[in-house]
Amino acid sequence: MISRIGVQFLGKNFARVPKTAACNLRSRMLSTSGDEETVQIHWTLKDGTKMTTNDPLGGNLMRAAHRHGIELEGACEGVCACSTCHVIFEEDVFDELPEASEDEDDMLDQAFGLTPTSRLGCQIIIHKGLDGIHVELPPHTRNFAVDGHFNKPH
Repeated sequence: MISRIGVQFLGKNFARVPKTAACNLRSRMLSTSGDEETVQIHWTLKDGTKMTTNDPLGGNLMRAAHRHGIELEGACEGVCACSTCHVIFEEDVFDELPEASEDEDDMLDQAFGLTPTSRLGCQIIIHKGLDGIHVELPPHTRNFAVDGHFNKPH
């Protein structure tokens, strides 16, 4: 049975729309439209392969990774309650990022392969100053793979 919800999102009324349909519609409304300003992000994936993406301003690195099928888990859905979206920056980029919150620091303490330039991808908001950065994914995360099963982002 599909539950029904009545919500207002971005000024549009979704009353009496099946919950799954409203979620899919919300995802489409938040996806990139092609005319948004973007920055280029260079990724080094867990297996060492390189990938370059173009991502809109205002989102976070975890969602950017998900948009492009990059295996960056984000088990807590980006609310800074886990360390599965742990990423590593070059030192000069790390030095220019806003300081991590106490909550982020607490979660980073649990990250596998923590480095002095580690941050949580869900806490890094994409802005013009990040154009051309390199982001490295650690080879492993805690809570990512169980018996060969990989969680898919929602």
